[in-house]
Amino acid sequence: MSAIDHLAATPDIFRALLAGVSDEQAHWKPAPDRFSIAELLEHLSHVEGHYFRLNADRILGAENPQIETYDQNAYYVKGAYSGRDAEESLAHWEEQRDDNVEFLGDIEPAGFARTGVHPELGEFTMTNLLAEWALHDLGHIRQLAELVRAQLYYPDIGPFQAQYTVRP
Repeated sequence: MSAIDHLAATPDIFRALLAGVSDEQAHWKPAPDRFSIAELLEHLSHVEGHYFRLNADRILGAENPQIETYDQNAYYVKGAYSGRDAEESLAHWEEQRDDNVEFLGDIEPAGFARTGVHPELGEFTMTNLLAEWALHDLGHIRQLAELVRAQLYYPDIGPFQAQYTVRP
């Protein structure tokens, strides 16, 4: 499976994981400094356009451009991800993702060798950015699964809790 295939599959995975999650559960925070499901979905919506697509456009549109970093902790502290409706954030992210998967599928093979310059990490290729994009998705799939696991099933497993550790 290619990175683009993973990116295309992520919305369906998220929808499946979110089945049965209430609005209250979507806004539950496991700790003050951890994402709720709603915050996670808003983060995904934000980073999709303000980091991944923005930097892909820069790399494909200029020779070796400087790209912007993305500090999710700074956005988190500013409250950029909080107070959002989970379904609206998810729907906005899905729209962006559909557009981005189509965009990525139209890139000619030579486009993946194009480079950009990260202010801290140095030069990287479009292939590197695409791999980071897929890696980012997979990390958040795991995070979402753990949030759902902690709320929908862990409370109801009774004595089996002794056999599990939940880290949302």
